[in-house]
Amino acid sequence: MEKHFFISIEGIEGMGKTTVFDALHQCLTEKGIKHILTREPGGTIIAEAIRQILLSHEGEEMLPITEMLLMFASRAQHVDHVIKPALAKGEWVICDRFADASYAYQGGGRGLSKGMLDTLSSWTVDTMPDLTFLLDGPVDLGVERIAKRSTKDRIETEKHDFFERARQAYLDRAKSQPDRFVIIDASQSKEQVLAEVLVTMAKQLNDK
Repeated sequence: MEKHFFISIEGIEGMGKTTVFDALHQCLTEKGIKHILTREPGGTIIAEAIRQILLSHEGEEMLPITEMLLMFASRAQHVDHVIKPALAKGEWVICDRFADASYAYQGGGRGLSKGMLDTLSSWTVDTMPDLTFLLDGPVDLGVERIAKRSTKDRIETEKHDFFERARQAYLDRAKSQPDRFVIIDASQSKEQVLAEVLVTMAKQLNDK
């Protein structure tokens, strides 16, 4: 297992990313594979501070371009201080969201141009996941699951059409990069979702 491997988990709110994140952690732990768990926005002291700004309900409206710039500022810290060092040591990286989320949320959801996102990505992201699980399901399902949460962050309070645009942007991105993305139907039972994820993981482990 000398070669590193970078896995990201993507999807709109309410699709079960945390459940898959925990299952991947358990799978790699049982196999004795060194790995780190991280998330976006976040992962470092500075990036976590930016996360608080991004997700909090402040009195001042956050501009879409401000949100995008903060996301990539957080990502620059995360890539340089956490992801690249772990991969350089041969460790696997499991990340709850990565750059694809900006194309979905700031691109699809906020309507910012792909050109701007591509430019910021070229400045801040010089490594991409080897495998991305996209947990996909109807927006109504995600909204229903979010409604059960006691508190909601700024993004979770967005309207239905925002998540529809974000979902479609995710699907478009997955279609354009089929070698990296594995789409999982998140409307299935938790057991079915995890079974599909672990089948994919078993194949990756056999190939390493």
